[in-house]
Amino acid sequence: MNSSAPQIGFDRFIQLDWAAAALNVRAGTAGLDDLNARLDAAGLGVEARKKTRTVLNRLWLEPRAELVDYANRGVAIHKMQPEMSVAALCWGMAVATYPFFGKVAELVGRLSAIQGDCASAEIHRRMSETYGEREGTRRTTNMILQSQANWGAVERVEKGKRVIRRTPIAIDHNELTVWLIEAAVRDAGKPVAVPRLPSLPVLFPFILRPPLAYLVSNSPNLVLRSEGPSNQLVDLQQVNLKI
Repeated sequence: MNSSAPQIGFDRFIQLDWAAAALNVRAGTAGLDDLNARLDAAGLGVEARKKTRTVLNRLWLEPRAELVDYANRGVAIHKMQPEMSVAALCWGMAVATYPFFGKVAELVGRLSAIQGDCASAEIHRRMSETYGEREGTRRTTNMILQSQANWGAVERVEKGKRVIRRTPIAIDHNELTVWLIEAAVRDAGKPVAVPRLPSLPVLFPFILRPPLAYLVSNSPNLVLRSEGPSNQLVDLQQVNLKI
C-alpha cells in the first residue's frame, strides 16, 4: 500500500494553522496568498520555507497519485462541516501520506496507552531501530513531536523529555470516522482487526464512536474480510490500491 511513500518526508515542524491553510486552499475557500502570508509571518528562511512548502504540498496541495481521491474526500468532509476538527483531517492525511509521521504517532499512542505519558528517549530509541541510528532520524522525530504538540495531540514537558497525551477529541461524524480508519489501514499497509479499531495507537488523539464495524461495512472505500469464524479485518477496497 505504501510502496511509493517517502521514507521520512515529514522533516519540518508544521504548525496546524499552516496545514489548515493548505487544506483550505485545496477546498477552494482560500488562496495561496493566505498560506504564503502565514509562512511569511513565521519568518522562515528561504530553505526552511521551501522544505515546509514541500511537506504542505504532499499533505494537501499535491498529494501522491494514490492519495488524491483520499485527499478529495477529506476536503469534501471539511466542506460539509467546516467547524469540524481540522486537526483530525490533517492528522489523517499526515498518517496516510508519511509513514514516518505514522510511526511516531503509533509509538506515542502505544507507549502512553497505560499511564498517559511516555519518555521521549524511548520514542527516539524505537524510531532508530526502524530508521537507523542517525541524526536525521532524531531530528525528524523531534520535528514531528513538536508538530503533534502544536496540533493539540500531546504536551511536551520536562524540556521535551516526556510526552503527555492531551484529552482526545471525540469524533461523532460518520464519514470522518471511516476516513480516519482508512488512514490507519493505509499506514499499517495491511488489514486491521475490527476489535482494534476503537484503540488504534496511531489514532490516539481521537475517540471513534461505535458502531465501527457497521460504518466500515457501509463504506465504499473499505471492506470487511473474515479470517476464521470470529475474526473480521478491515482492508482497502482493491480499487484504492496502487497497481
